[in-house]
Amino acid sequence: MSSKTLIVIPAYNEDSTIEEVVRGAIVHADVSVTDDASKDKTPEILKELQKEFPGRLFVIRHEKNTHIPGGIQDGMKLAVEKKYDWVITMDAGLSHDAGRLKDFINFADCDLLIGSRKETLNVPFYRKVVSFLAARAMNYCLSKGIFNLRGPGIKDCTSGYRRYSKWAFQKIADHKLESVAFDFHMEALSVVSLQGGTIKEIPISYVFSNSSFNSKVLKLAIQFAKKLLLRKFGFSV
Repeated sequence: MSSKTLIVIPAYNEDSTIEEVVRGAIVHADVSVTDDASKDKTPEILKELQKEFPGRLFVIRHEKNTHIPGGIQDGMKLAVEKKYDWVITMDAGLSHDAGRLKDFINFADCDLLIGSRKETLNVPFYRKVVSFLAARAMNYCLSKGIFNLRGPGIKDCTSGYRRYSKWAFQKIADHKLESVAFDFHMEALSVVSLQGGTIKEIPISYVFSNSSFNSKVLKLAIQFAKKLLLRKFGFSV
């Protein structure tokens, strides 16, 4: 696999972890952090890190919070502009092990490689239930038949630790996003799958950290899944 890889990290108020995450990631590839209107010391930390890693650490600053969709999409647009071959997305809060980046980088070619959360730590039961139901719903929405309940059989449809091919991240960079929060991962998956992209999974460990996941975010995810379901049955929404 080409070494022309960009690791895209959306960050909002991550001054306690962002330096460790960037240092762990930049060992493996170039890094782009989208500072999504952070109000803590995240901008200052990133500025100092840029001095240490010129030409390898890119920082995109949002003056207004755009959440995960805007943060990742802007990173992908940068990857298109700078002609990277692959994009890997990961969390800024130490939920994802940067040591596994080499496994993502060396994995066989596919359009979307999802880090499937096989081992988890400190994940609340309700989050496990939400992830399970989201996977069932997404697989059905992405299936090619009304009676095909299993669909592509993806185990983890909401994991944010992923690798995208150039074809895939170009599609998402140009896509008019409907998602506004964690539902981005569902939307990105649907863009790749419904346009015939190849999807694989790799087992990862996941550590639950402070999360902005709440009832509002859950409602948005349900609404997005409902849109996909209606479109599956031929309704325009």
